[in-house]
Amino acid sequence: MTVWICFILGALHFVGPALAFLATAAVWAAEPQPALEKTFTSGPVTATVKLEPVKPLIGDPVTLTVTAVAEKGVELLMPEFGEALERFSIIDFVPRESIDDQGRTVAVQRYRLQPPASGAQAIPPILLEYIDRREGQRPAPEGLDAYELLTERLEFEVQSVIPQNAQADLKPPLGRLAPLQPPPRAKWPWGIATLVVLALASPFAARAFIAWRRRARRRSAYEIARWRLDRLLAKPRPAAEQIDAFYVELSGIVRRYLEDRFELRAPELTTEEFLASVGQSPDLSRDHQALLRDFLRQADLVKFAGIQPTSNDIEHSLDAARRFIDETQENAPLVEESGQS
Repeated sequence: MTVWICFILGALHFVGPALAFLATAAVWAAEPQPALEKTFTSGPVTATVKLEPVKPLIGDPVTLTVTAVAEKGVELLMPEFGEALERFSIIDFVPRESIDDQGRTVAVQRYRLQPPASGAQAIPPILLEYIDRREGQRPAPEGLDAYELLTERLEFEVQSVIPQNAQADLKPPLGRLAPLQPPPRAKWPWGIATLVVLALASPFAARAFIAWRRRARRRSAYEIARWRLDRLLAKPRPAAEQIDAFYVELSGIVRRYLEDRFELRAPELTTEEFLASVGQSPDLSRDHQALLRDFLRQADLVKFAGIQPTSNDIEHSLDAARRFIDETQENAPLVEESGQS
């Protein structure tokens, strides 16, 4: 009977703090959280970066909204999908572009992000570009394709639900209970022998396990790209309001495949610069360069010029992406599977 009383008291000691943690998390979630917002201006373009909440609990997503307003006659070039946000898991992405009553272009990109851990976190600077096509204005700085507007870093804190004194509270107050009966003495030599064997074998087993994990995570750039493309093909075809996001994801699959396939790391390049860089590879034939150029330009027309593709255009783009990936798979290097998203 004494043993059972001690067990019940110990269990209550552990359950109490756990209930306190849940209550703290519920109160925190119910309170309205402020937003962090900064505005930046470059010539005829104003950009606003907004993050909310500023102090999320661990496990809660944050919403990042990038809004750019350009004067009439100024062409906006918003960041590529996920650019500068690699350390976060992207839960949702909604781009939108419109013209206001004054003829200005208003472009919005809204992300729902999952921070990787608790503690201090930061949204890196985000690069926006624009071309000034107004009469009497220079379209871009000399030697460049476009003007640039770079936002500042946004720092925020991800809160933990575990109190600082949790370790002290969770210590059992009654100490360790004595065993009801001693273990059979005749078996202890076997236990010691087993521990010795495990201790000697553990370094080799650990190295073998690490090597196996590394091999399991490495797949060819082609396999990863096809996995991403097949996942996109399995979804229903996009509605009119989802066309932009669909083409962002489709062109992102092809572009990441090219970066992995030809070992490029140039997210800041424009489509033409990117094509010129990839075209220097001896592994890419002229036919494949032409196929890639047509595909990326069609995607740019949808994403940046507001062109609404027909069902045949969408199927043509999907077929072009599939052909390009399948026909250039030879000699594709191995990359880490962590790039799948």
